[in-house]
Amino acid sequence: MDSLRRIESSALAPASALRGTWRRFASPAVFHGWAGRAVPWFAILAGVLAVAGSTIGFLVAPTDHQQGEVYRIIFIHVPAAWMSMFIYLVAAFHAAMGLIFNTRLSALMARALAPTGALFTVIALWTGAVWGKPTWGTWWVWDARLTSELILLFLYLGYLALVSAIDDPRRADRGGAILLLAGVVNIPIIYFSVQWWNTLHQGASVSLTAAPAMAHTMLAGMLLMAGACWAYSAAVALARVRCLIDEREALARRR
Repeated sequence: MDSLRRIESSALAPASALRGTWRRFASPAVFHGWAGRAVPWFAILAGVLAVAGSTIGFLVAPTDHQQGEVYRIIFIHVPAAWMSMFIYLVAAFHAAMGLIFNTRLSALMARALAPTGALFTVIALWTGAVWGKPTWGTWWVWDARLTSELILLFLYLGYLALVSAIDDPRRADRGGAILLLAGVVNIPIIYFSVQWWNTLHQGASVSLTAAPAMAHTMLAGMLLMAGACWAYSAAVALARVRCLIDEREALARRR
Protein backbone atom coordinates (compact mmCIF):
# COMPACT_ATOMS: atom_id res chain seq x y z
CA MET A 1 0.00 0.00 0.00
CA ASP A 2 2.83 2.39 0.85
CA SER A 3 4.54 1.66 -2.46
CA LEU A 4 1.29 2.43 -4.31
CA ARG A 5 1.05 5.79 -2.52
CA ARG A 6 4.66 6.55 -3.45
CA ILE A 7 3.96 5.74 -7.11
CA GLU A 8 0.86 7.96 -7.11
CA SER A 9 2.76 10.78 -5.43
CA SER A 10 5.60 10.60 -7.96
CA ALA A 11 3.07 10.64 -10.83
CA LEU A 12 1.32 13.71 -9.45
CA ALA A 13 4.54 15.57 -8.67
CA PRO A 14 5.22 16.87 -12.23
CA ALA A 15 1.64 18.15 -12.55
CA SER A 16 1.79 19.92 -9.20
CA ALA A 17 5.21 21.35 -10.06
CA LEU A 18 3.81 22.68 -13.35
CA ARG A 19 0.89 24.31 -11.55
CA GLY A 20 3.33 25.81 -9.07
CA THR A 21 5.40 27.24 -11.92
CA TRP A 22 2.37 28.88 -13.51
CA ARG A 23 1.30 30.30 -10.15
CA ARG A 24 4.80 31.67 -9.66
CA PHE A 25 4.74 33.45 -13.02
CA ALA A 26 1.31 34.89 -12.20
CA SER A 27 3.07 36.98 -9.57
CA PRO A 28 3.75 40.48 -10.99
CA ALA A 29 7.14 40.62 -9.25
CA VAL A 30 8.32 37.33 -10.81
CA PHE A 31 6.82 38.14 -14.20
CA HIS A 32 8.51 41.56 -14.17
CA GLY A 33 11.95 39.96 -14.10
CA TRP A 34 11.13 37.33 -16.72
CA ALA A 35 9.62 39.92 -19.07
CA GLY A 36 12.73 42.06 -18.80
CA ARG A 37 14.86 39.16 -20.02
CA ALA A 38 12.41 38.20 -22.78
CA VAL A 39 11.86 41.63 -24.35
CA PRO A 40 15.24 41.87 -26.16
CA TRP A 41 14.86 38.39 -27.65
CA PHE A 42 11.38 39.12 -28.98
CA ALA A 43 12.61 42.45 -30.36
CA ILE A 44 15.52 40.79 -32.18
CA LEU A 45 13.21 38.10 -33.55
CA ALA A 46 10.78 40.75 -34.78
CA GLY A 47 13.58 42.57 -36.60
CA VAL A 48 14.93 39.43 -38.27
CA LEU A 49 11.48 38.25 -39.39
CA ALA A 50 10.53 41.73 -40.63
CA VAL A 51 13.67 41.99 -42.78
CA ALA A 52 13.16 38.49 -44.19
CA GLY A 53 9.44 38.97 -44.79
CA SER A 54 9.73 42.39 -46.40
CA THR A 55 12.59 41.20 -48.63
CA ILE A 56 10.55 38.29 -49.91
CA GLY A 57 7.32 40.27 -50.13
CA PHE A 58 8.62 43.40 -51.86
CA LEU A 59 11.62 42.07 -53.82
CA VAL A 60 11.31 38.32 -54.42
CA ALA A 61 7.58 37.57 -54.73
CA PRO A 62 6.25 37.74 -58.31
CA THR A 63 3.93 40.46 -59.56
CA ASP A 64 0.26 39.56 -59.33
CA HIS A 65 -1.24 38.97 -62.77
CA GLN A 66 -4.50 40.78 -61.89
CA GLN A 67 -3.57 43.57 -59.46
CA GLY A 68 0.00 44.25 -60.53
CA GLU A 69 2.40 45.70 -57.97
CA VAL A 70 -0.29 47.26 -55.77
CA TYR A 71 -1.07 43.84 -54.30
CA ARG A 72 2.18 44.00 -52.27
CA ILE A 73 0.36 46.08 -49.66
CA ILE A 74 -1.03 42.74 -48.42
CA PHE A 75 2.34 41.95 -46.84
CA ILE A 76 1.56 44.72 -44.35
CA HIS A 77 -2.23 44.79 -44.47
CA VAL A 78 -3.02 41.13 -43.87
CA PRO A 79 -0.63 40.54 -40.92
CA ALA A 80 -1.86 43.79 -39.33
CA ALA A 81 -5.49 42.70 -39.73
CA TRP A 82 -4.70 39.27 -38.27
CA MET A 83 -2.93 40.81 -35.28
CA SER A 84 -5.71 43.33 -34.67
CA MET A 85 -8.14 40.45 -34.11
CA PHE A 86 -5.71 38.10 -32.37
CA ILE A 87 -4.54 40.69 -29.86
CA TYR A 88 -8.14 41.57 -29.01
CA LEU A 89 -8.92 37.93 -28.25
CA VAL A 90 -5.79 37.58 -26.10
CA ALA A 91 -6.60 40.80 -24.23
CA ALA A 92 -10.18 39.61 -23.67
CA PHE A 93 -8.86 36.26 -22.41
CA HIS A 94 -6.64 38.02 -19.86
CA ALA A 95 -9.55 40.26 -18.89
CA ALA A 96 -11.70 37.19 -18.26
CA MET A 97 -8.96 35.57 -16.17
CA GLY A 98 -8.74 38.75 -14.13
CA LEU A 99 -12.49 38.75 -13.50
CA ILE A 100 -12.70 35.06 -12.65
CA PHE A 101 -9.54 34.57 -10.59
CA ASN A 102 -8.94 38.18 -9.50
CA THR A 103 -5.33 38.02 -10.70
CA ARG A 104 -3.58 41.38 -10.89
CA LEU A 105 -1.27 40.39 -13.73
CA SER A 106 -4.16 39.43 -16.03
CA ALA A 107 -5.68 42.90 -15.92
CA LEU A 108 -2.27 44.46 -16.52
CA MET A 109 -1.68 42.24 -19.54
CA ALA A 110 -5.01 43.33 -21.03
CA ARG A 111 -3.98 46.96 -20.55
CA ALA A 112 -0.56 46.31 -22.06
CA LEU A 113 -1.95 44.60 -25.16
CA ALA A 114 -4.71 47.06 -26.05
CA PRO A 115 -2.56 49.94 -27.42
CA THR A 116 -0.69 47.57 -29.75
CA GLY A 117 -3.97 46.06 -30.91
CA ALA A 118 -5.31 49.53 -31.66
CA LEU A 119 -2.12 50.34 -33.59
CA PHE A 120 -2.47 47.26 -35.80
CA THR A 121 -6.15 48.06 -36.38
CA VAL A 122 -5.20 51.55 -37.60
CA ILE A 123 -2.52 50.03 -39.87
CA ALA A 124 -5.03 47.51 -41.26
CA LEU A 125 -7.58 50.25 -42.00
CA TRP A 126 -4.99 52.61 -43.49
CA THR A 127 -3.34 50.01 -45.73
CA GLY A 128 -6.78 48.76 -46.74
CA ALA A 129 -7.64 52.27 -47.90
CA VAL A 130 -4.34 52.53 -49.82
CA TRP A 131 -5.11 49.22 -51.53
CA GLY A 132 -8.77 50.11 -52.10
CA LYS A 133 -8.17 53.38 -53.97
CA PRO A 134 -6.56 51.85 -57.10
CA THR A 135 -8.57 48.62 -56.80
CA TRP A 136 -12.09 49.90 -56.04
CA GLY A 137 -11.62 53.50 -57.13
CA THR A 138 -12.33 54.89 -53.65
CA TRP A 139 -10.55 55.17 -50.31
CA TRP A 140 -13.49 53.84 -48.28
CA VAL A 141 -16.73 51.95 -48.69
CA TRP A 142 -19.11 50.86 -45.96
CA ASP A 143 -18.26 47.25 -46.66
CA ALA A 144 -19.12 44.68 -43.97
CA ARG A 145 -15.49 43.81 -43.23
CA LEU A 146 -14.26 47.40 -43.30
CA THR A 147 -17.09 48.56 -41.06
CA SER A 148 -16.61 45.76 -38.52
CA GLU A 149 -12.85 46.45 -38.47
CA LEU A 150 -13.61 50.13 -37.78
CA ILE A 151 -15.87 49.02 -34.92
CA LEU A 152 -12.90 47.04 -33.57
CA LEU A 153 -10.86 50.25 -33.48
CA PHE A 154 -13.66 51.96 -31.55
CA LEU A 155 -13.69 49.06 -29.08
CA TYR A 156 -9.95 49.41 -28.50
CA LEU A 157 -10.20 53.18 -28.08
CA GLY A 158 -13.25 52.82 -25.84
CA TYR A 159 -11.41 50.38 -23.60
CA LEU A 160 -8.36 52.62 -23.35
CA ALA A 161 -10.52 55.65 -22.60
CA LEU A 162 -12.53 53.77 -19.96
CA VAL A 163 -9.58 52.42 -17.98
CA SER A 164 -7.92 55.84 -18.11
CA ALA A 165 -11.03 57.69 -16.93
CA ILE A 166 -11.55 55.68 -13.72
CA ASP A 167 -9.18 56.58 -10.89
CA ASP A 168 -9.60 53.36 -8.90
CA PRO A 169 -7.43 50.75 -10.72
CA ARG A 170 -9.57 47.81 -9.56
CA ARG A 171 -12.81 49.38 -10.78
CA ALA A 172 -11.12 50.41 -14.02
CA ASP A 173 -9.88 46.85 -14.60
CA ARG A 174 -13.35 45.39 -14.02
CA GLY A 175 -15.09 47.92 -16.25
CA GLY A 176 -12.53 47.49 -19.01
CA ALA A 177 -12.76 43.70 -18.78
CA ILE A 178 -16.53 43.78 -19.26
CA LEU A 179 -16.16 46.03 -22.30
CA LEU A 180 -13.50 43.77 -23.83
CA LEU A 181 -15.60 40.66 -23.31
CA ALA A 182 -18.71 42.29 -24.76
CA GLY A 183 -16.74 43.24 -27.88
CA VAL A 184 -15.55 39.69 -28.58
CA VAL A 185 -18.71 39.12 -30.63
CA ASN A 186 -17.28 41.49 -33.25
CA ILE A 187 -14.29 39.22 -34.02
CA PRO A 188 -16.22 36.43 -35.79
CA ILE A 189 -18.21 39.12 -37.62
CA ILE A 190 -14.95 40.53 -39.02
CA TYR A 191 -13.61 37.11 -39.96
CA PHE A 192 -16.77 35.66 -41.53
CA SER A 193 -18.17 38.88 -43.02
CA VAL A 194 -16.97 38.02 -46.53
CA GLN A 195 -18.86 34.70 -46.27
CA TRP A 196 -22.03 35.96 -44.61
CA TRP A 197 -22.59 39.00 -46.82
CA ASN A 198 -21.98 40.02 -50.42
CA THR A 199 -19.01 42.35 -49.91
CA LEU A 200 -16.43 44.08 -52.07
CA HIS A 201 -13.63 42.77 -49.89
CA GLN A 202 -12.01 39.68 -51.33
CA GLY A 203 -12.19 36.35 -49.52
CA ALA A 204 -9.43 34.83 -47.45
CA SER A 205 -6.26 33.99 -49.35
CA VAL A 206 -5.07 31.70 -46.52
CA SER A 207 -7.36 29.07 -45.01
CA LEU A 208 -6.86 26.16 -42.66
CA THR A 209 -9.21 23.99 -44.73
CA ALA A 210 -8.01 24.75 -48.26
CA ALA A 211 -4.82 25.26 -50.24
CA PRO A 212 -3.56 28.87 -50.27
CA ALA A 213 -4.78 30.92 -53.26
CA MET A 214 -1.35 32.48 -53.86
CA ALA A 215 2.19 31.61 -54.88
CA HIS A 216 4.37 29.95 -52.26
CA THR A 217 6.77 32.90 -52.16
CA MET A 218 3.85 35.26 -51.50
CA LEU A 219 2.63 33.02 -48.70
CA ALA A 220 6.12 32.76 -47.20
CA GLY A 221 6.51 36.54 -47.18
CA MET A 222 3.11 37.04 -45.59
CA LEU A 223 3.72 34.45 -42.87
CA LEU A 224 7.15 35.89 -42.06
CA MET A 225 5.63 39.36 -41.74
CA ALA A 226 2.89 37.92 -39.52
CA GLY A 227 5.57 36.36 -37.33
CA ALA A 228 7.36 39.72 -37.16
CA CYS A 229 4.14 41.43 -36.06
CA TRP A 230 3.59 38.76 -33.40
CA ALA A 231 7.13 39.06 -32.03
CA TYR A 232 6.88 42.86 -32.03
CA SER A 233 3.58 42.67 -30.16
CA ALA A 234 5.11 40.36 -27.56
CA ALA A 235 8.13 42.63 -27.05
CA VAL A 236 6.07 45.81 -26.74
CA ALA A 237 3.40 44.26 -24.51
CA LEU A 238 5.99 42.78 -22.15
CA ALA A 239 7.85 46.09 -21.95
CA ARG A 240 4.60 47.93 -21.31
CA VAL A 241 3.41 45.50 -18.63
CA ARG A 242 6.69 46.01 -16.76
CA CYS A 243 5.94 49.73 -16.67
CA LEU A 244 2.40 49.05 -15.46
CA ILE A 245 3.68 46.80 -12.68
CA ASP A 246 6.07 49.53 -11.57
CA GLU A 247 3.24 52.10 -11.61
CA ARG A 248 0.94 49.87 -9.53
CA GLU A 249 3.69 49.23 -6.98
CA ALA A 250 4.47 52.94 -6.72
CA LEU A 251 0.77 53.68 -6.25
CA ALA A 252 0.49 51.01 -3.54
CA ARG A 253 3.47 52.49 -1.68
CA ARG A 254 1.94 55.98 -1.74
CA ARG A 255 -1.22 54.61 -0.18
